[in-house]
Amino acid sequence: MSRIAKIPISVPKGVKCNVDGSTVKVEGPKGKLQLSLPSGIKVEVKDEKISVDRLSNAKQNRANHGTIWASIGNMVAGATDGHKKELEIQGIGFRAQLQGKKIVFNLGFSHPVEFDIPEDVKVTVPSQTSIIVEGIDKQRVGQVAASIRALKKVEPYKGKGIRYVGENVRRKQGKSVTK
Repeated sequence: MSRIAKIPISVPKGVKCNVDGSTVKVEGPKGKLQLSLPSGIKVEVKDEKISVDRLSNAKQNRANHGTIWASIGNMVAGATDGHKKELEIQGIGFRAQLQGKKIVFNLGFSHPVEFDIPEDVKVTVPSQTSIIVEGIDKQRVGQVAASIRALKKVEPYKGKGIRYVGENVRRKQGKSVTK
């Protein structure tokens, strides 16, 4: 049995959670989220606690047990506080600016790169070299941040590109001149 999924998830004040058949719905001050449960997983809500159990010890049920527990925990955290990813741009002349519902990047290509912002996340550009992605769905926030990062991955020689704040980039030694 998943050791971490044995622990019930506590529901904070102001968050409503209910189970309708095979769907878990979480509603909080930031918004509403729902998750469809795979077969073999049972979720119960009692006394401001959410417990996740599996119906059998089949391999797939064991695999889903901890995953569903973590997903529901992320839903509760997103409905109360939200999730946030911060990105930074490094490189001379590399910058980003917000124009309506899209971000326009200058990343050293021959053309500016435009990225359309999805409706369910909020993206802010506080400076030309920093980007903040916020939302209530942790998976969606992470996917949007990863899509932005994929526009110009950090190269290992000079470290230029888009990276997460605090990300450690392994640098390679450049060409060495021998005499």
